[in-house]
Amino acid sequence: MTADAAVHVPASTLRAYGRFSLYNSPYPAHDAGSAIDLYPQDDVGRSPVAGVVRETRTVRAPGKPYAADEEYLVLVDVDCERSGISVEETDAEGLVARVLHVRPEVEPGDEVAVGDPLGPMIRSGFFAPWVANHVHVGFRRAEQNLHRAGGSLPVAADVDVGPVSWDGTGTVVEVGDTYALLDSPTHPDPGERFAGIAGTVSRAADATTGDPSPANDDAATRVVLDGGLAHYAAGGALGGDPSAAVADRGPVSFLGRHVGDADGRDVAWRDIDVVANGDRITGLSLFVGLGPTIGAKLVCPDRAFEVGERVEVSIRESDDPIRLG
Repeated sequence: MTADAAVHVPASTLRAYGRFSLYNSPYPAHDAGSAIDLYPQDDVGRSPVAGVVRETRTVRAPGKPYAADEEYLVLVDVDCERSGISVEETDAEGLVARVLHVRPEVEPGDEVAVGDPLGPMIRSGFFAPWVANHVHVGFRRAEQNLHRAGGSLPVAADVDVGPVSWDGTGTVVEVGDTYALLDSPTHPDPGERFAGIAGTVSRAADATTGDPSPANDDAATRVVLDGGLAHYAAGGALGGDPSAAVADRGPVSFLGRHVGDADGRDVAWRDIDVVANGDRITGLSLFVGLGPTIGAKLVCPDRAFEVGERVEVSIRESDDPIRLG
């Protein structure tokens, strides 16, 4: 198995969760899309793979007042055929799944199928307060260090994803202490296909402003943006090809501004602020969803919004961008 071989997670597994992200995390486990977060519809941590439990362990998490200070790691020797998982350019013998954010009620030697409960989900100090409960999974070869945070293989979501245009406006339909959810953009085909908020990758940018050049619009590729814009240092540009998604390097455009630079599907965000109704907020939480909604999620622990409030989001350059990781 080569070091850069991508592990393909099948559509059947992804559809059982309904929402996923490869990049919406500041932690090294997600570097270059090397893990996937799966957001279920209940509080049960279900196995994303079939196989035999190799090990469970308890690890310390960063201390946060809203979260548990213990995290759990579940290692599963993957049966790729039963899991529907493939690995590029090589066989998948010796693949191990690393599952986090589940308090294990399984033991080493237990056999699990895709969708079997591993235990209840937990919120540890690795969570930001605006992040919903999810199952984190990454993959390594058995001979690798299975316990360190970084070093997992790239993950590919084996589904086409549809980019949905958004003009930056919407009405607040849900609020929490640290976030506000908008009613737009709307999902074009709820339950039928995965979709997310669109950006574009161009081959050239205006030399003066850095913004994508209108003259090159015909060379732009529409993508789904994934990750924390721009409160995490990097994000993703996902497209129809589940492996690399975007072959070209180039500037990434969103809401009419140059927000980052793509290298394949990886995007390094530029120094920008996200602004909502004239006030800077922490950022936008971007993901891929099956529906029924893909409304924009504003990350705003320092700015309160009310349900029913009309919001306009814009992007501006920044000398002091918010960076959480």
